[in-house]
Amino acid sequence: MHSGLYLGGMQLPFVSSLRVYLPREAYTQEEFSYIASLIDADQNTISVDAQELADSLGRVSRPTAKMLPTPSVDRVRVFQMAVETPLLYAPNQLVARSMVATTELLSGPLGQLAKLVVPDTEWDRHLQRLETAPSLGATIQTRTSTWGIPFSWFTLVYANDRMEVVEANGRVLTVRIQVPVAVAAERASRTLKMLAEVASELDLFEELNVLHGWLTAFDGDGVVELDYGPLAHRLHPDESPADVHAGLACLADGDLTGAAAAYRRLANRWTPIRALGRAN
Repeated sequence: MHSGLYLGGMQLPFVSSLRVYLPREAYTQEEFSYIASLIDADQNTISVDAQELADSLGRVSRPTAKMLPTPSVDRVRVFQMAVETPLLYAPNQLVARSMVATTELLSGPLGQLAKLVVPDTEWDRHLQRLETAPSLGATIQTRTSTWGIPFSWFTLVYANDRMEVVEANGRVLTVRIQVPVAVAAERASRTLKMLAEVASELDLFEELNVLHGWLTAFDGDGVVELDYGPLAHRLHPDESPADVHAGLACLADGDLTGAAAAYRRLANRWTPIRALGRAN
């Protein structure tokens, strides 16, 4: 941490995010009152990133680590697409996201191992704490990916979409691409229709189908943000969105050679990144 900015990321998982910002009207009065209480007048997107990192390190660095977050680490990002446009809000919903992830882990094939990290007694205490914790709705506004960005996310953005490149001390901290929810959902729908006709067996089709369902649950006046996180330092400028769209265009035209070439470019770019997750 340096001057409020996180300039590392080399010894921690590279986490990228796909988050949705929603207008004030998308929340109930109670929900928005809680959101407003979390906003610091001096905060910005980088300071929120730094706060979330400090929260995460705090949970695992105590003498007795507490893996499950509490509402004390709730943070909210505020975004404005352009001057004179309404403010939009993206609560991190870390508690809700951790509940979903932990439930899946405890009920999955690694359930017995997971209980060594999150014992039943700790899980029960966590659920009891949450009974009186503030709620921000049932729909999760943030999806995350570790050690790589799913190719399905790139179908939502183009090179000419609004982009922010955040730098400090000669290092790219992150790159963020923003696009209206309605536009992103339409792009996903259009790609799904094409894949259903020519390549419904691809994993991309199933991933994009889930992603499209998630997007359509939100207010069309919201904004989707693809946040590269620490990956940006290794990748910017990144041609992955262009390669994904080029490959899809080749598939639609029946040009399997062109589609394979686009996939090779993507694989050559992302395989070394994903390999970092298994490095020691």
